Amino acid sequence: MVESKTPALTQMPADSKCGFVALIGAPNAGKSTLLNALVGSKVTIVSHKVQTTRALIRGIAIENKSQLIFVDTPGIFSPKRRLDRAMVTTAWSGAHEADLVAVLIDARKGLDEEAEALMARLAEVKGPKILILNKIDLIPRDALLLLTKIANEKAKFESTFMISALKGDGVADLKTWLAERMPLGPWLYPADQMSDAPMRQLAAEITREKLFERLHQELPYHSTVETEQWKELRGGDIRIEQTIYVERESQRKIVIGKGGQALKAIGESARREIADITEQKVHLFLFVKVREGWGDDPERYRAMGLEFPKE
Repeated sequence: MVESKTPALTQMPADSKCGFVALIGAPNAGKSTLLNALVGSKVTIVSHKVQTTRALIRGIAIENKSQLIFVDTPGIFSPKRRLDRAMVTTAWSGAHEADLVAVLIDARKGLDEEAEALMARLAEVKGPKILILNKIDLIPRDALLLLTKIANEKAKFESTFMISALKGDGVADLKTWLAERMPLGPWLYPADQMSDAPMRQLAAEITREKLFERLHQELPYHSTVETEQWKELRGGDIRIEQTIYVERESQRKIVIGKGGQALKAIGESARREIADITEQKVHLFLFVKVREGWGDDPERYRAMGLEFPKE
């Protein structure tokens, strides 16, 4: 799990609240950036590439007497591959199971084809919904107001928020509003816990993020990262062994790069970030292996927390 670096409440208040908030939206709407901003720490990876988030990532925050459990879902898009279908199914399941659904729209793109398709299916989600317009600093105010009007005509939202997840504008007000509307109940996690994901899982995701950043081809979509070993050493250091799996030998060569330079850069970048999060010295060892057809292997889907589509 990921723990807070800052002091947190040590005791649950008598009139505590707790609830799940699902963040849904088209790919690259800014869900992962918003989740990290709401939690106040990095709990999920962020990339300029679409479809970075693959499974449900839960980030946990305390606001006044409420424990907010945010569920970052994969971007909702038109699926083409088996993995795509699994990701979209997972996103909608997260929406149906939440106490409140937050629909994130990239204000720059407005109601494009992906956003329109998402809005059309919102009627299937029975719980309360809010609209969040993100990246508002990038469009004129009159265009923003028009987008708000049109979006609210297409679906029933309890409230509309205008934010910049990257800059943090409007995030505090959003968090306060959500906290007030959570149902009464005991907290489900310790006060200092910020994610339900084990640290070794987040470490693997961080390395996958560095793959996205370093390699600009289609390759990252055909790769996955698994933490094979996590060992606490004497003196407090951590030894981590991870394997990057690709589907073909040609992809393996791309990940390694000429003279091993690509792999070295990916590893160094991942190591620094993991060390920053764990506040420990990290020794990271990366291996690249070919696992043909991993995109059709049910076991790999279970490892990512996805349901394996039969067709």
